[in-house]
Amino acid sequence: MMAPRSRPAIHRARDRQASYALDVSSVVHPVTSDDNHSRVVQPARYESERPDVQPHIPLDARRILDLGCCTGGLGAALKRRQDATVLGVEIDRDFAAQARTRLDRVVTSDVELFLAGAAPAEAPFDCLIAADVLEHLIDPWLALARAVDLLRPGATVVVSLPNVACFEAIRLLLRSGHWPREDTGVFDRTHLRWFTLDDGLDLLRQAGLRPTAVEPRYGNPVGWRLLWRQVAANTPLHRFLPPQYIFRAVKDAAPGAVPDR
Repeated sequence: MMAPRSRPAIHRARDRQASYALDVSSVVHPVTSDDNHSRVVQPARYESERPDVQPHIPLDARRILDLGCCTGGLGAALKRRQDATVLGVEIDRDFAAQARTRLDRVVTSDVELFLAGAAPAEAPFDCLIAADVLEHLIDPWLALARAVDLLRPGATVVVSLPNVACFEAIRLLLRSGHWPREDTGVFDRTHLRWFTLDDGLDLLRQAGLRPTAVEPRYGNPVGWRLLWRQVAANTPLHRFLPPQYIFRAVKDAAPGAVPDR
């Protein structure tokens, strides 16, 4: 008989809301904000200090890798909070230039090409952040596995992903009959991959990680949307409520953990 598997915590609605070894100039294809319309029109939260992500970063993390660091707001906030070296990776030249004034080092690169290169001098890292970035990659499964190789045993990984199974996304699809393509949100036109709650957990596990917590993010629903969330939060429908999940996982822990459903 198989031993019961441990379950990471899942926070329900009632709970809360130096130089780089690789010559990147020869292999990466950075863009400017003018070339990348989707990044220009992103809401402020994409360039913010990400107060939703910060609580998931361990206070004792001393070396942090932030993939898709934007203008470095999150990394800068973490450096103020704790003694940490933050390496950022950002494809947008303008965003990377701003981040470079706030973080210890920033590589202007496509994330997948960066991860396919030599390990940076700062490795191994205590914490990996991939906040709203993996869904933009061609092969997020391989990218995450390569990123995990840059972490020390016991390191923390924090990933945020849009939930394509959220009610609002399904409603838009049913109403229009077309796959929505929008400037922001779940149906951001630059998304190449799509994830549900279970897909996100599978993404972590295939990279050799043990999920330890899942936090659904709801935004600020009002009216009937707030009522719907309150009614459905403690039912099997809870997985259709949040437009986004934040996952926390640990490297080199027991495989196969399953979250509460």
